[in-house]
Amino acid sequence: MKSIADRAHEHIQALQAYVPGSQPLGEGWIKLNTNESPFAPPESVLRAISAESASLARYPNPGSVPLREALADHLGLVPEQVLVGNGSDDVLNLLARAFGGRGKLTWQSFPSYSLYPVITAIAGGDIQSIPFDATFRLPLKKLIEARPDLLFLTCPNAPTGVRFPLSELRELAASMEGLLVVDEAYVEFAEASALPLLSEHDNVVVTRTFSKAYGLAGLRVGYLLGSPEAVAILDRIRDSYNVNRLSQAGALAAIREQALYQERISAIKERRHAFAEALAGLGWSVYPSEANFLFAAPVRAGSTGPDVAHELFQHLERRRILVRYFPKHPLTASHLRITIGSELEMDHFLKEVKTWTQGEEDQ
Repeated sequence: MKSIADRAHEHIQALQAYVPGSQPLGEGWIKLNTNESPFAPPESVLRAISAESASLARYPNPGSVPLREALADHLGLVPEQVLVGNGSDDVLNLLARAFGGRGKLTWQSFPSYSLYPVITAIAGGDIQSIPFDATFRLPLKKLIEARPDLLFLTCPNAPTGVRFPLSELRELAASMEGLLVVDEAYVEFAEASALPLLSEHDNVVVTRTFSKAYGLAGLRVGYLLGSPEAVAILDRIRDSYNVNRLSQAGALAAIREQALYQERISAIKERRHAFAEALAGLGWSVYPSEANFLFAAPVRAGSTGPDVAHELFQHLERRRILVRYFPKHPLTASHLRITIGSELEMDHFLKEVKTWTQGEEDQ
């Protein structure tokens, strides 16, 4: 008799699941590994969530219509161009199901967000990768030559924070028959967006999240911006009531706090700049980031490389500081990805790095 696992589809049996960043239990951790905001949600957001809790016996708005309308108004679009999901991962999954999967050519630039291969595999397809070189400039010619049905492109890139020029995204969109997905999870920290392309090319969609700049990772709210035709297709396969009442209420309240969030974003960008200078002063190689993190190669005793990065990663973890380490690719194995946290957290990080650099033993 077959085991339960053997009864699943073969492509599901072979699936390698997405591995999220560590979420430790207990107190005393400094979390610089999952690009969360160092700021607590504003009181207006907390009040909106609390008020909505009285209605938990009722289903939420099935299409998140008030939130779609508010996002459209904020971004100069119409509601029919907006789709809301249970985090941007939900929206990306819908895209893979609708436009990728079996029989479709799905591509990504690489290294990139490691969820893309997983959602492609769930949809029954295989993702192909076009590698970056060490500059992490967009491999534009190769992407155009690939002629994808569906292309996932994170901009600013993860894990480096490098933003691709709008002119290159425009050229790529114009050359494609398929759908270009510009994943803008970190766009609020960047100097430009792909949003203008929506009025120029109907094969471009932009995905965004409330998890990073809005500091609402625990609510799981993301959204897609695109043509009404693309949104309508995705709406057909979207789960009913895919965003709960509390999440819709919190996100809606957050949109109305733009002045406060712009102050917070500016503070993170300033801290990012100062932190990059501090790491460069230690001899580290740092990519020019337009996200809320830095991707940098540690140096110790004049040496860099995977062993050095792994050693520091372990040293920090022993000191209850979490960063992200990607050891499986030559372009990432010598680097650490470090979220921009609070000023106190960044100071503590630098203090521990200097302890490690000086070769002091863990206590």
